[in-house]
Amino acid sequence: MPHISRKKLTYKVDASLREYLQQYGRALALPIQYRDLKRYKDAVTLYDKSNRDTLWVSLIYPPEDLKHIHGALKEIYAILRANGDLSVMQHLYVDRVDLCLYGNTNPFRVRIVNRINDNFDYFYIKNADASRVYGLELEGLLSPNRVSYVVHEETLIEEHIAGIPGEEFIQSYLQPGRVENETRLAKEFVKFNERCFVRLLGDMHSSNYVVEILPDFDDVHYRIRAIDFDQQSYEPRKSIYMPQYYKKNMPIIEVGIRHMNNTTVRQYQKEERAMIASRIRYSLRQVMDLMAVMSRTPLSKPEYVEQLRRELAQHHKCDAFLRCNTMGAIVRQSLKLLIENN
Repeated sequence: MPHISRKKLTYKVDASLREYLQQYGRALALPIQYRDLKRYKDAVTLYDKSNRDTLWVSLIYPPEDLKHIHGALKEIYAILRANGDLSVMQHLYVDRVDLCLYGNTNPFRVRIVNRINDNFDYFYIKNADASRVYGLELEGLLSPNRVSYVVHEETLIEEHIAGIPGEEFIQSYLQPGRVENETRLAKEFVKFNERCFVRLLGDMHSSNYVVEILPDFDDVHYRIRAIDFDQQSYEPRKSIYMPQYYKKNMPIIEVGIRHMNNTTVRQYQKEERAMIASRIRYSLRQVMDLMAVMSRTPLSKPEYVEQLRRELAQHHKCDAFLRCNTMGAIVRQSLKLLIENN
């Protein structure tokens, strides 16, 4: 089973990446920063519906800071959801600001409510780690999904990605008779596995993705979406970038074993690679700009780069990987190889 390093190093967003983000509309001035939200005075533990500790706490801010913080958070939400149209703010209020105590990144989660109909939404405020930013950008360019996010100084704002958490889906939905079309679910997992491996997104066990169930005429379609991009091209082992090897994903793997053989798996892999190639061609200039910046940015330890390029050279039978000196260069070579074969 894949083993993730105990603590991933963080990498700052450098000038080259900031220039890219500015060029493509991802760098915007924000009214509040990650560090500003750390000025809370108390916190209350949040429990789920089963009264289990969620490892999130709801924050309490001093009254003198509350108006400014809530106003700034509503403005950020307008930037994410309405291209900065502040007229949408008049019906919104901030219901909660939560802090995650689990892991190394400690993101803030903001719950926004529409007072007209009580509909609610979330977004996240995080430290702007370069690995995470590259992961988000590659998700938008190479997958069928789009993620709204903006970066300002050392702060990253991310929209909430809706769906059934992978762990919950496996525990509650992946039961005999509950999955309407197991073959489609297995096919989607193969395609998800292929997307992660091509762009080297690691740590995709069931805690780090969600499952969407989409009605499709008289049947359903499934889509698996990554929600955590911290492990974008960092770890040294190629198996880290293949969700098929994670123990937590085994129940879905077993569905695939029941419904697919090697021939159909290869077919779905080829289909997904062809789709990724089409997306690259559609956004070729932007992909090339991103790869130019990413390939010269240190995003991992030198010994990790050495091991991964060696494993991928052997896997793909392509010595060009051995000439890659950064993780970004390895990703670029992976995409180049995909294009050449499609």
